[in-house]
Amino acid sequence: MTPSANATPWLTVTRGDAPLLLSLPHTGTEIPPEIEARLVSPELGRKDTDWWIDRLYAFARGLGATVVHTAVSRTVIDVNRDPSGASLYPGQATTGLCPVETFDGEPLYRPGQAPDEDEVAERRARWFQPYHAALAEELARLRARHARVVIYDAHSIRSVIPRLFEGELPHFNIGTNGGASCDPELAGLVEAACAGTAFSRVVNGRFKGGWITRHYGRPDDGVHAVQMELACRGYMDETPGPVTPADWPRPWDEARAAPVRAALTGLLQSALRWAGA
Repeated sequence: MTPSANATPWLTVTRGDAPLLLSLPHTGTEIPPEIEARLVSPELGRKDTDWWIDRLYAFARGLGATVVHTAVSRTVIDVNRDPSGASLYPGQATTGLCPVETFDGEPLYRPGQAPDEDEVAERRARWFQPYHAALAEELARLRARHARVVIYDAHSIRSVIPRLFEGELPHFNIGTNGGASCDPELAGLVEAACAGTAFSRVVNGRFKGGWITRHYGRPDDGVHAVQMELACRGYMDETPGPVTPADWPRPWDEARAAPVRAALTGLLQSALRWAGA
């Protein structure tokens, strides 16, 4: 497996030949200096990163998966949001294409410094479109080789965020856009892989899948999309409740992450067997 020749310093595509594409849209922490200078603080701008998810799924390359990863922070632009700016969860609290607040509702920008429509359009062209061009290119390449391809969108989030959801989030939050983004058999296999562990799970609960799952999941065309939102406590030492720069993010701990990594390995292996059947 080798990086794509089209890779840029912030966008990396590692190509595999298996019918599995792993999307990592929210692990990036890079914020251009001219944007970071307008934020309330650099730490706040990185607070909602999907911490350590790229390390957690590093094994996927060994399964032959193709991996698409952006190093740019979701604070700059969220490549898992509708590019039109429309909410994916109408009536519920969420963050936008170019977020102006954290998951907890804290303002990200200093007064008068939030991006205007022209800047949002510039960010969309500079970072959003190349990420999705890479996803589309890799899906087309894999689909030309395989009758079925699985796109797996990997995420994580703190276990307790009252502004977004009540109570404590299950460990595994499987999203298939209400069953529209993948074959029911694949969804059942993913849930069964989670059920066979010591961790809790839900299908199409608070997180049904973002723009990537909804846009690319076309079961009738052989492309099956699944989003996995992991509660952080499953793989890192998370203390539920409010966090500060002094205690978040918690450091990566290989031993702490091992049980969830084993569960995810079995899950992706099941998806690969299904795709190749």
